[in-house]
Amino acid sequence: MQRHRVGMPTWLALGLGTLPLLAQAHSEDAAGIGGGLLAGMLHPLLGLDHLVAMVAVGLWGAFLGPRAVWLLPVVFPLVMAVGGVLGMAQVPLPSVEVGIAVSGIVLGLMVALAARPPLPVAALIVGAFAIFHGHAHGAELPAAANALAYSIGFVVSTGLLHVAGIGLGLLVRWPAGRWAVRGTGLLIALVGLAFLVGR
Repeated sequence: MQRHRVGMPTWLALGLGTLPLLAQAHSEDAAGIGGGLLAGMLHPLLGLDHLVAMVAVGLWGAFLGPRAVWLLPVVFPLVMAVGGVLGMAQVPLPSVEVGIAVSGIVLGLMVALAARPPLPVAALIVGAFAIFHGHAHGAELPAAANALAYSIGFVVSTGLLHVAGIGLGLLVRWPAGRWAVRGTGLLIALVGLAFLVGR
């Protein structure tokens, strides 16, 4: 039985021939799964109005105590995901940008004023604003992005912003830290007000 040897030029030609296929597969992944995940993660970080409201949720949770510190940051992304689906489906929601700006004002004031409503009321406030944030994320889904990956990205990014707020909110254990947290809440409310005035 005669054995055929494949020379280096043949292997090189085969290898070069597969490069367009590999490049196409990579670009589809970048625009689809990878691009969707990255776009979703960056979206909450690039909008100051989104960012401050999400940090405020973590701050307020830490301020309200052990049960709220995990409940509020869970309620927000869960309800936000529902809002995201509504946005992707182009279900109309009036005054989304106003709702986002008002969320910064209200959540910031809750922290600044050290407001302590019953936990279900706090969760309801957070959930109501989460609808607006989720709708905006879903409606702004890039055309080339994978919807599921994008959704996962913005939920994960939102969770990390809540964790940042919780970390800052833990300063309430000390008197000076308590004033720093309340001052941060006031700053968040002013950012929300600036966005509302700018609408």
